[in-house]
Amino acid sequence: MTRQIKLGAFLPGGGQHVAAWRHPDQPADGATSFEFHKQLARTAERGLFDAYFLADGLAVAFGGGTEGGNAKVAGFEPVTLFSALAPLTTNLGFIATASTTYEEPYNTARKFASLDLLSGGRAGWNVVTTASDAAARNFNLTKQPPHATRYRRAQEHVEVVKKLWDSFEDDAFIRDKKSGVFYDTEKMHFADHVGAHFTVEGPLNVPRSPQGHPVIVQAGQSEDGRKLAAATAEVIFTAHQRLDTAREFYRDIKTRVTANGRNPDHVLIMPGISPFVGRTEEEAREKYERLTSYIPEEDGIALLNALTGGTLDLTEYNLDGPLPPAPETEGNKSRQALLRQIADENGFTIRQLYQWVASARGHYTIIGTAVQIADILQEWFENEAADGFNILPPWLPTSLDDFVALVIPELQRRGLFRTAYEGRTLRENLGLPIPINRYAADHPTIQAAE
Repeated sequence: MTRQIKLGAFLPGGGQHVAAWRHPDQPADGATSFEFHKQLARTAERGLFDAYFLADGLAVAFGGGTEGGNAKVAGFEPVTLFSALAPLTTNLGFIATASTTYEEPYNTARKFASLDLLSGGRAGWNVVTTASDAAARNFNLTKQPPHATRYRRAQEHVEVVKKLWDSFEDDAFIRDKKSGVFYDTEKMHFADHVGAHFTVEGPLNVPRSPQGHPVIVQAGQSEDGRKLAAATAEVIFTAHQRLDTAREFYRDIKTRVTANGRNPDHVLIMPGISPFVGRTEEEAREKYERLTSYIPEEDGIALLNALTGGTLDLTEYNLDGPLPPAPETEGNKSRQALLRQIADENGFTIRQLYQWVASARGHYTIIGTAVQIADILQEWFENEAADGFNILPPWLPTSLDDFVALVIPELQRRGLFRTAYEGRTLRENLGLPIPINRYAADHPTIQAAE
């Protein structure tokens, strides 16, 4: 089968751009409007996207600024929202974020297994370690655990969750009314996990779904993040501004995946793209400049403060001067480094930097026609920089509608994107295998033991 681009749709109801909610086309209450999220899901499915993706934080405004102009101040918990949207769609996957730092593996395993069953096998878990002191203060801590500690806990957390997802073999539930046997007790398995961070007996009280496990997604780019992704992830979201850095990341991850004894074709790398699409380049530029004009200065400053780890008070600096050095923090180290790279390589002032990252927080912003955007996606896809892309429409629903109406047909014309879904589960559409239950007779470790 010819390799084709995979596409995720990152669709926060309040809009991706920091000032999206101020745009005349964007519903001001979109973040908490179920009807609006339903509209977005149906548009994404019409566009044949693989999945609807949502980030999530455990503090007001993701632990960033609490200025009055921030539409990300509050919204839905993603698994709850996706459980409501799943019955209204047929093929679209749903990738929700949950934190390994502040959740217990049993709770995580249970809610994602439930979403997977409710959706008929269309769930994915975006594994995050939550880089925010504000979140820590909501969970009985005064500050976030150290970066390395969070990632060690994350690796064990994912390991336990996957054990729990294998609690019941696929054919464990007999449900024979005549004999009175509901399930085969020999096909129910205890996790019996004892580790550095967790002690979990199991079994999980939710059976496996048609796709076996929800798809594991991860987004870290730091050294610890790359190690975690190579060991556990099946889809990796990443942020790059240039083809060369995207290729370095792609090749590094594929090499690490192979070293972990995993098939690199079964780990998809999907950089984030924020597209301003126009029928002409001038129209696309006008869309960008109009949305940029809506950014309140204090919200732009707050955005940079959050992305640099909250260690800078940029109100003390000339906004038309350079970004000052930021002390290293225990927060999102890869995003802090990327922000510095963007500022330095473009010679951006503080104001220009917040205007540029306002649409995608460090992901690649592309301003152009459908042909120009498709050219870039094709170049990255065909040059070992991407297996697909996570599309971050700057404001909604217009930017999503533009992408579906203009870019998708261009990708299809080039044979780079599907014209129909391949299957019903998220794994089928992504081209990922169903995990064999670790306790089943056909699992390699069982066969080796025999």
